[in-house]
Amino acid sequence: METHLADFIKDTPEGKEAEAILRACVHCGFCTATCPTYQLLGDELDGPRGRIYLMKQVLEGHKPTAKTQLHLDRCLTCRNCETTCPSGVRYGRLVDIGRHVVEQQVGRAPDERVKRWLLRKSLLSRGLFAGALGAGRLARSLLPRAVAAKVLPSRPAGIWPPPRHARRMVALHGCVQPALAPSIDAAMARVLDRAGISLVRAAGSGCCGAVSHHLTAPGEARAYMRRNIDAWWPEIDKGADAIVVTASGCGVVVKEYGHLLSDDPLYAARARRVAELARDPVEIIAGEWPRLSPMIVTDRERQRIAFQSPCTLQHGQKLAGQVERLLKAVGFELTPVADAHLCCGSAGTYSILHPDLAEQLKLNKLHSLEAGKPDVIATANIGCLVHLASGAQRPVQHWVELLDSRLPPVAI
Repeated sequence: METHLADFIKDTPEGKEAEAILRACVHCGFCTATCPTYQLLGDELDGPRGRIYLMKQVLEGHKPTAKTQLHLDRCLTCRNCETTCPSGVRYGRLVDIGRHVVEQQVGRAPDERVKRWLLRKSLLSRGLFAGALGAGRLARSLLPRAVAAKVLPSRPAGIWPPPRHARRMVALHGCVQPALAPSIDAAMARVLDRAGISLVRAAGSGCCGAVSHHLTAPGEARAYMRRNIDAWWPEIDKGADAIVVTASGCGVVVKEYGHLLSDDPLYAARARRVAELARDPVEIIAGEWPRLSPMIVTDRERQRIAFQSPCTLQHGQKLAGQVERLLKAVGFELTPVADAHLCCGSAGTYSILHPDLAEQLKLNKLHSLEAGKPDVIATANIGCLVHLASGAQRPVQHWVELLDSRLPPVAI
C-alpha cells in the first residue's frame, strides 16, 4: 500500500513504524472474513481493511471525526486479522498508533473522559477494586441483574507453597485477578512446586499496563511497565527462570515490553530482558511435562471440557492448540467448539465500553462452547473468565486450576 504520511508524524518512531505496517498491507480483504465486529455489523469500516484505510487517511493528514474514532473504538484488538493475514500486517500495533493520534485530534466528550478515567483508576488500584468487589458480593442480591452477573463469588486461593526450591520463577501480581480469582496464581504455584520450582511474588509489581495502553493513556501504561520491571529485577538478578503471567491478556503485553519501552534509555535493555523471560503457563508446563506427567491422578471421573482459547493466547501470543493438547494429556475429554478463533467480547474494558456488541459476542461464544454439553468451560484469561461466567450455564475455570486438580496434594 502506497503511503504519504503527514509531516506531523512521518519522521517520528511511531510514524516510521506505522508506515512500514501500512506498506505491508495488500488490501486483499482476507482479514474481513474473520473479524468479529465486521461479522456483527457488516460495515467495511468496522473490519480491519476499512480501519486500515481510515488510519492511513488520518496519518496522511486528513482530519478525523468522531465517526472515525467510533470505528476504531469498536475494534476488539483481538488480532484475529493478524492470524489470517498472508502478508504479516501487524494490525494490533497500527491500531494502537492510530487510536492515539485520533484521540489527540478528536478528543472525547466530558462524560467519556470521566468514564475512561474511572475505569483506569478503579481497575488498576488493587485495594480500591478489592473493596468494591467485596461490597458487590455483599450486596449482590440488590444489584441489577446485568451487574450482579459479573460479580464472581469468592474463589479461595488454597495453599501457596513456600519458596523452597533452587529453581525460582516470579509471578505477575496483577490488578484485578488477585481479588477476582486468587485461586489461579495459587494453583500455578502448586503445579510448579510439584515440578521443583518455587513461584514467588515480587513486592511492588501490579498492573501490566494493558488497560492504560488500550485506553490511549500510553504514558501511564509505560509507568506501570517500569514499576513492574523495577519490582521483578531483584528476582531476575538472582536467576529467576521466568516471569509467569497466568492471564493471557497480560502476557501478550509483557512480552511486548521490549518494543513498548524501546525508546526509553533507562529501561530499554531491561524491558527486552523481561520480555524474553515472560512466559504463559502453557509454555512452562509443556517444558516441565516429563516431570509432571507421571504424577497425574488417573482414577478421577473423566470430565468433559470446552476450552475457550482467548484471542490474546491464540492470536497475540501465537499459542493456539497447546492448552488443548495438555488438557487431553491430563485425561480430560475436550468437546468441539465451533468458530473457536472468534473473540468472546471481553477484550479488556470492551465489555464495559461497548456492552451491546460484547453481549452478542458472548452469547455467540457460549452457544459454541455449550453445544457439546461440557461439564466445565476452561479459559486462560481472567477477563474472558468473568465475561463468560456472567452468562454461562456451567462453571468457568482457568485451565491451570483444572490441571492442579488432577495432581496429588502438595506436601507442606
